[in-house]
Amino acid sequence: MTDSDPGLHLPGTSAAEHLPPAYPERAAHGTAGTLRAWQEEAIRRYLDTAPRDFLASATPGAGKTTFALRLAAILRSNHTVRQIIVVAPTEHLKTQWADAAARAGIRLNPHYSNSDGLAYGRHFHGVAVTYAQVAMKPVQHRLLTEHEDTLVIMDEVHHGGDALSWGDAIREAYGNARRRLSLTGTPFRSDDAPIPFVQYAPQGDGSRLSLTDYDYGYGRALADGIVRPVIFMVYAGKMRWQTSAGEEMEAALGEGNTKDVTSQAWRTALDPAGDWIGKVLRAADRRLTEVRQQVHDAGGLVIATDHASARSYAAQLQEITGEEVSLILSDDAGASEKIDEFSRGEQRWMVAVRMVSEGVDVPRLSVGVYATSSSTPLFFAQAIGRFVRSRRRGEVASVFIPNVPALMQLASELEKERNHVLEGPKSAEEMWDAEAALMAEAERGDQASSELVEGETFSYQALASDAHFDRAVFDGAEFGGYAEVETEEELDFLGFPGLLEPQEVRALLQQRQAKQARRSAGRQGILEHAPERSEPPEALHRTLGEQRKLLSSLVGMYAKVSGEAHKDIHTELRRVCGGPAVAQASVTQLQKRIELLRRRLRP
Repeated sequence: MTDSDPGLHLPGTSAAEHLPPAYPERAAHGTAGTLRAWQEEAIRRYLDTAPRDFLASATPGAGKTTFALRLAAILRSNHTVRQIIVVAPTEHLKTQWADAAARAGIRLNPHYSNSDGLAYGRHFHGVAVTYAQVAMKPVQHRLLTEHEDTLVIMDEVHHGGDALSWGDAIREAYGNARRRLSLTGTPFRSDDAPIPFVQYAPQGDGSRLSLTDYDYGYGRALADGIVRPVIFMVYAGKMRWQTSAGEEMEAALGEGNTKDVTSQAWRTALDPAGDWIGKVLRAADRRLTEVRQQVHDAGGLVIATDHASARSYAAQLQEITGEEVSLILSDDAGASEKIDEFSRGEQRWMVAVRMVSEGVDVPRLSVGVYATSSSTPLFFAQAIGRFVRSRRRGEVASVFIPNVPALMQLASELEKERNHVLEGPKSAEEMWDAEAALMAEAERGDQASSELVEGETFSYQALASDAHFDRAVFDGAEFGGYAEVETEEELDFLGFPGLLEPQEVRALLQQRQAKQARRSAGRQGILEHAPERSEPPEALHRTLGEQRKLLSSLVGMYAKVSGEAHKDIHTELRRVCGGPAVAQASVTQLQKRIELLRRRLRP
């Protein structure tokens, strides 16, 4: 595409009148020829104001790439800019951007390296680089930007705040750019590192809130049929592990435990040697089989915490399916090629660590297993974004998650729009400490697999786990609460058709819920005529605080009857029931002690 190409936007005319001509439909690559309504609306808003900086937030799968490249073509055609620079989070995305740009008539060089200086090839209109690449030589990238009137497109711009030095480098490199277009599917961060070139509005509490110039959230995209509805298949189960102090712990996922107990129970569930993950992988593969009856090339993705777990999950899936599993590790030299091959093929499963958590376009992904211990809103949104990209109306995404409070909240708030909040002012020393912590966390993540292999000291050791279907979450509502543990009722939810409209999803979930409620009522009717149980089971939904208060009360009652000291009673309860002191015990362990005392207090 040259500056004189026909059909492009000319000064004094509207975006709709002179948008570039339509290209062949390539929805699988996110570059459809006909603009979607939101893309045209966003372009109009940009052209009406002609700002130097513009932040567009659009849910993953909505078509941010198409919007940005069409706008870039317009700005080149009306001579606002001549050079296009795209900054992406990963090497893989550089190539993806260059391919999409080529289909839009813009030639980007994705192989430009810092050693090339200011020369990237006269036949190119610009380059695609990574944030890390810019951070290494920001002065060179500033000179490259100042060489021509430049539009800088910053993809997933929140990465510009990944470290203090990165943010400074991005500002140094692109501070003098003629125009800057920032894109994000998640306009917030899990920390308070400022995002370059993003405006923040002061709030009454001293914090600052990020401002977007155009928002297109998941809820609106779902209503427009642009993204898929997501059903979260929630699995619970009992976990058992040993702490570094030698205490044996037991807890069920979904109980109101302390953060430490919840974290360790969650980690036990994800242990490759346990039964929980094996059962969930089999359930997810069964769901994928159901989806493939209508969507023949539907694929599945397991997102793992570390390399060792990813390898084990891949081996288990290969045994379950009898088919080869694509394994994507963040340090694989050919990771991009593997992702492209999986995207183009019909292979059932892919297992990855971090390589496909953001920005990677594999539209045929329909089933996911969230088998990672990350619970930040940013990572969760990025991960779920891999499954919402729609190719045709009616496709449904299913994501399997453990019943962990943080994930349950994120799943129920999928449509919630978030902005980035900066806390009150920090000292320079505090900011440098924050950067050091972020970098240390990144290094720990890279070393996770080797630590597992070499048997370093851990705070706990997984002993056993089990899994059962707990409920389904859709559009903030929960279904399946009447399902009996370890019964075929789980199949009512695994057997959903692969093609459903959002309203059909809700209707079918409600039908399944009503069906199971009738079954449950029937079972209760039978139990009414059965011999009465001596002691009803303790409800598992009690909070940790309630359990501690109840135990304390029963210990007091037993002390009056037996004449023993409270301390001695607690010691005896620990000896008989196992587990740590009350302050560290889980809900399950407290319930065992409560039940024992009730039996002893019974006349």
